[in-house]
Amino acid sequence: MLARWQPPQTGADGLPPSGKKAGKNWSLAGLDPAAKPFSCGDKLRDKALVETLATELDELQNLFYADKRFKLLVILQGTDTAGKDGTLRGVFGRISPLGVHTVSWKAPNEAERARDYLWRIHQQVPAAGEFTIFNRSHYEDVLVPPVKGWITPAQTAERYRHINDFERLLAQTGTVILKFMLHIGRDEQRERLQARLDDPAKQWKFNLDDLEARKQWKQYQQAYEDLLRATSTPWAPWTVVPADSKTHRNLMIATVVHATLVQLGLRFPPGNSALDAVKVR
Repeated sequence: MLARWQPPQTGADGLPPSGKKAGKNWSLAGLDPAAKPFSCGDKLRDKALVETLATELDELQNLFYADKRFKLLVILQGTDTAGKDGTLRGVFGRISPLGVHTVSWKAPNEAERARDYLWRIHQQVPAAGEFTIFNRSHYEDVLVPPVKGWITPAQTAERYRHINDFERLLAQTGTVILKFMLHIGRDEQRERLQARLDDPAKQWKFNLDDLEARKQWKQYQQAYEDLLRATSTPWAPWTVVPADSKTHRNLMIATVVHATLVQLGLRFPPGNSALDAVKVR
């Protein structure tokens, strides 16, 4: 079920291991953003399962922190209104604030622009035992610049290789990387943007730049497909999440994160025999 929503895996060079033609039939346009592959067919039951998984993620995070063999990096990418903030609340909102670190990436400042584009990213990756969630990420640097024409196709391909190598470094030093592209349809985005405009309590979320980006919808969709194909590696795979349904979006992401943590075989450190005779008085 999950395989359909994951692009063909590539090597560090941005090419499929078996050659350029592997996975040629896979396309982002072929994935329905309104699909609900993880749904049981009942919205209330789906919501209840999200709550259960979110609670279990809190328990797993406690074990993950005690174990300290791993680090977890979750990357959330998507167009405006795709639901990155909603995912943070719905999936990770039960975890103690001490157990999860969220980074919301904006345009680089002057000091960051004076360095390589991955410099600021590397400073925010998780330490041993930590969960870190990126709301947007270094993938903005292979989305906006190509669409705006600020970098050439050759430079974009070079950045794909940089990112693959960077993520391989993280993976080889204990970081588990889960990358989710929140895939919504153009009509759904229009409804969500209009809802922001119509609600005075949500107008602060609206940005006129969102309308300019919407005019380039096809270009951004192509940029997403290109990066998904080039950077879904064995050590840092992408999962496309059909996200027109907010409940399903949370259910799918929570399920994948939960399953990944369970498969790690997390364990508490061995007990200290020197403490066996200690009594608290």
